[in-house]
Amino acid sequence: MKQVIIPVTPFQQNCSLVWCQATRRAALIDPGGEPERLLAAVEQRGLTLERLLLTHGHLDHVGAAGVLAARLNIPIEGPNRDDAFLLDALPQQSALYGFPHIEAFHPGRWLVDGDTVTIGKVTFEVLHCPGHTPGHVVFFQRNARIAFVGDVLFKGAIGRTDFERGDYAALIRSIRGKLWPLGDDVVFVPGHGATSNFGWERRTNPFVGDDA
Repeated sequence: MKQVIIPVTPFQQNCSLVWCQATRRAALIDPGGEPERLLAAVEQRGLTLERLLLTHGHLDHVGAAGVLAARLNIPIEGPNRDDAFLLDALPQQSALYGFPHIEAFHPGRWLVDGDTVTIGKVTFEVLHCPGHTPGHVVFFQRNARIAFVGDVLFKGAIGRTDFERGDYAALIRSIRGKLWPLGDDVVFVPGHGATSNFGWERRTNPFVGDDA
């Protein structure tokens, strides 16, 4: 598997283009905006985009998903159904934050803990990690030792829980109970900012480190 991070929107949200090297089949994780730029990145690498994966329902992570799915006739998978209220509110979210109008949509497949998603010959494990939002999921590729964690965890920080239906205690349980057991060597791509690994965060993160 290969991947490249493409920051999009004024929020500089990390959209990840991931692909199977054997089949050249690809997915976009959290296509939050700038659809033409995302499509250009796919075309530049000679890939076939086959699905869109969403970690959660905030507009800076999903803003281009509906447009891309309709244009390319490809499925949207994720997040968990508990984020349906956020996807239903996308028109209001986009107006509130000054984004172009975004139509409400639901994915073709809601994801639950223990599901898998396949891109070509590459399989991602799905972990339901509520806290930042109730329906947040994480995509973990075990062979490559990489996790796409959305807004659950950041380098030196954790996701906000002051949005509607955020839950600080649930977020801490998600990180410590779902992410740490994957292994200290796992590199993670957060929803914003620099990548890190779980071992470094366990040693240094002031919110969820082992000494916190």
